[in-house]
Amino acid sequence: MRNFSELSEREVLALAIGNEEEDNRIYNDLVERMREDYPSTAKVFSEMAAEETEHRHKLLDLYREKFGEHIPLVRRQDVRGFLHRKPVWQMPKPNIEDVRLLAESMESETRRFYRLAASKATDVSVRKLLGDLAEAEQEHEHRADELTEENLTARARRSEDATARRSFLLQYVQPGLVGLMDGSVSTLAPIFAAAFSTGHPHAAFIVGLAASIGAGISMGFAEALSDDGSLTGRGAPILRGAITGVMTTLGGLGHTLPFLIPTLWTALSVAFCVVIVELAAISWVRWKYMDTSPVRAGLQVALGGALVFATGVLIGNG
Repeated sequence: MRNFSELSEREVLALAIGNEEEDNRIYNDLVERMREDYPSTAKVFSEMAAEETEHRHKLLDLYREKFGEHIPLVRRQDVRGFLHRKPVWQMPKPNIEDVRLLAESMESETRRFYRLAASKATDVSVRKLLGDLAEAEQEHEHRADELTEENLTARARRSEDATARRSFLLQYVQPGLVGLMDGSVSTLAPIFAAAFSTGHPHAAFIVGLAASIGAGISMGFAEALSDDGSLTGRGAPILRGAITGVMTTLGGLGHTLPFLIPTLWTALSVAFCVVIVELAAISWVRWKYMDTSPVRAGLQVALGGALVFATGVLIGNG
């Protein structure tokens, strides 16, 4: 690899041409990924891709004028410290705000890089070329703002933000909440039944550990196999199943770990306090993300938790 400062004017110009071409393809990839759910944002990226094509043509004209038809293959990965773009095709289903920030960072990073390189260049022609490229990227940023104002109206942004929120709820919050509720509530009965029936905290810990991990595996597979996400928009089944499984396990482990305390009643008291915190957290998530009133969410979760807890106590003392 070579340092950017070691490149000749011809190589810098070839690198700039390749850079503009890759950015154009990135924008077009984003258009394809966003077209269905975020049409207004996709239109913005489509016009920005056209802007990149126009700038590339200008660079090509300048290159032909100075160096002829042959353009050496100078790639980003061959230049030490040059810009690196994450391949869009490797990204999961894009988040609307992350994609908008990606577009902004692409232009600003390129502009800053060219300006820094221009400030360190000793050759006058290279300095001028890098300065011109920095100005071109500045124009890109202004044009991006203009395109956003033209195409992404307040109504369109609200609509796309609502779509993004719905996707976030379906793909992350809902499976996580299902897992947390199952792990926190369903494991109460076996853990407290074991504690009261044996009188030994360690026995309750073993039962809780097995129940938490077992429930996590079961819930993870059940969620992953229930829906492939192609029609419901609930996202990749493997990711959704992993979220559900992990949250189920964590929900059970929360009130299992206190039974590492050797004194039974101390362990029971700490575990009971942990259960209250878990149920309060579930109620808050339901209120925050699932449009459930705080009183209703609290009553529903508390009632379910109380019934399962009572079941464990009754069986343990039976």
